[in-house]
Amino acid sequence: MREPALVPRLRPFTATIFAEMTALAVKHNAVNLGQGFPDTDGPAGMLEAAKNALFGGSNQYPPGPGRPELRAAIARHRLRYGTEYDPDTEILVTAGATEAITAALIALTERGDEVIVVEPYYDSYAAAVAMAGAERRVIGLVENPDGRLELDLGALRAAITPRTRAVLLNSPHNPTGTVFTRGQLEAVAALCVEHDLIAITDEVYEHLVFDRAEHIPLATLPGMRERTVSISSAGKTFNCTGWKIGWVCSTPELVAAVKAAKQFITFVSGGPLQPAVAYALDNELEWVEGLRTSLQDKRDRLSAGLADAGFEVRPSEGTYFVCVDVRPLGFTDAAELAWELPERVGVAAVPVKVFTDHPEEWKHLLRFAFCKRNEVIDDAVQRLRSLV
Repeated sequence: MREPALVPRLRPFTATIFAEMTALAVKHNAVNLGQGFPDTDGPAGMLEAAKNALFGGSNQYPPGPGRPELRAAIARHRLRYGTEYDPDTEILVTAGATEAITAALIALTERGDEVIVVEPYYDSYAAAVAMAGAERRVIGLVENPDGRLELDLGALRAAITPRTRAVLLNSPHNPTGTVFTRGQLEAVAALCVEHDLIAITDEVYEHLVFDRAEHIPLATLPGMRERTVSISSAGKTFNCTGWKIGWVCSTPELVAAVKAAKQFITFVSGGPLQPAVAYALDNELEWVEGLRTSLQDKRDRLSAGLADAGFEVRPSEGTYFVCVDVRPLGFTDAAELAWELPERVGVAAVPVKVFTDHPEEWKHLLRFAFCKRNEVIDDAVQRLRSLV
């Protein structure tokens, strides 16, 4: 039997790698710093609001665009960036950011269109472009002498063709922890305006930026409000990744198109969780600031331990992740080390090359997640020291 036609276009596919790495971690009683989800719950007030909704009768289909109180809370939240959205026509609630990205690509691209994707990229991007019937054109982040990664603006300009329809941009960036600067984003905006491109922005780590880094939504830049589909979610902001409550903010025309695709993917989701996220957006951002501060400390804690274990640690300006160069330990391929780590020292991590179309260019980097309790990080660091 022939392989189904879509399957080759869904590769590279990291879900299998995550599953196998998790199985190895369990088998060897390893500390799993490979998967990016926290091991603590979100704010108590949000959980109480979810309980009240669950036992208060909010267990049937919510409205297709999302519950009105959540859409209103999202609109208020976006005002912090200076962008105003009509909650009735310019905001759509989705089953997490992953569905929002997929629905946006299905709605806004056609067969033969090209979508520019920046690698390394979150693994669902390749699948979403493929399911939309479009073609991805990949450009890579470039590494400065100090190890910092930034957009290759020359490569971005060169990648634009008459078939280019959209640019898919993720900042703060998973898997590298890079946060794009205002200057870089202004250059992206200028190219989008010049070539009449749609920008789809994955901003799920918008609150989790460190040091002097600043999250700047692309939609706030000149000429971008009307051509940007801004996507975020509650999962990373409020430590509730399992809730899968995301949203889209854009013009009425673009939101209507995304909604037309989204309604045939999940229809609706998270009825009793939507009021809780609305509560959190309005009342728990002080808690989020505490989360951001604690994550910055965890980043420093893990980074110091990784350096002590012999890795060359790359800067991380946001997200849950820090990347390291494995070559100082004598490895040329981080994937080889990743498969050995659970058995050798009892720690799981993920090679960055699985997030790319050009694995040879990224094979020296390994990604660790620091969104864990301090005692878990300390245990992992202690185990990793035995590598030296």
